[in-house]
Amino acid sequence: MTDTVLRSADRASARSADRRPHGHRSTAAVWRKRAEIALFVTPALALLVAFVVVPIATAVQMSLYRWKGFGPMVDFVGLRNYVSVLTNEVFTDAVVHNLVIVVGSILLQLPLGLAIALLLNRKMWGQGLLRTIIFVPYVLAEVIAGVVWFQLLQPEYGVIDTMLAAVGLHGPEQGFLGTPEYALWTVLVVLTWKYLGLAVILFLAGLQGVPEELYEAAQLDGATWWQVQRRITIPLLGPTMRTWGFLSMIGSLQLFDMVWILTGGGPANATTTMATFLVNEGTKRQNFGIAGAASVVLFVVALVLALAYQRFVLRRDTQEADQ
Repeated sequence: MTDTVLRSADRASARSADRRPHGHRSTAAVWRKRAEIALFVTPALALLVAFVVVPIATAVQMSLYRWKGFGPMVDFVGLRNYVSVLTNEVFTDAVVHNLVIVVGSILLQLPLGLAIALLLNRKMWGQGLLRTIIFVPYVLAEVIAGVVWFQLLQPEYGVIDTMLAAVGLHGPEQGFLGTPEYALWTVLVVLTWKYLGLAVILFLAGLQGVPEELYEAAQLDGATWWQVQRRITIPLLGPTMRTWGFLSMIGSLQLFDMVWILTGGGPANATTTMATFLVNEGTKRQNFGIAGAASVVLFVVALVLALAYQRFVLRRDTQEADQ
């Protein structure tokens, strides 16, 4: 009886001894994993804080003061800068211009990009060269592309006006960029040329994920080319198109460089965007409080539209990914 009790106690002690090192090893592994995560995440968080959080906080602080950029910010005005921005006709027009560019970019680039992607997805001679030509404008620096188009669109001696004159037509007297009625639409055409390549490349990448078996089955069933695209290709390309639409929307809301180079926001504020407005107020008029308020409004508008897009457009994609 005593021997049995002693053997049971020994086995219990052995099990306890075996358990203890495993527990220590498990705890050490957990802390090592946490340390690895912290090591890799900390640089990214530091960059996020330095280049996103701090600038946003600084803009919010600046927007509450009347400040010309020199000395400390002491003239606190509260929300007056926001009232000035939201009641400024130039800024409200800039918001409209941004929204026009958002809608116009999607309406122009989506069908054009899809059509070109479907064409380039078929086997043809010079396929790689054509893809490169389509994508080159996107990788060009905005400054280079803007300067080139600025020269092309010059009245009288520009290439565009020269070509129109060769066929008996005449452009606006002040040029397409100098006439308020045409300036915004001209900028939209240049933006379409510049960023169409991104849509084409994304759509081509999405087309690679469409199984060939579906096309073969549709052909065996006697489906026409258009029926195949409408019933198979476009629905399966939906997530890619919605993702591109999100990128296009955010880029259009933040549009600055191309407009600044082509028109500077003119003529008569016909092409002013929210970004060019705040830069004008800050660098030319030294109204850094107004510029800060405009930047906060731009951030809020972009955030609201992004959340709405996520909620109503991308929701199906995220739900399918979770399932």
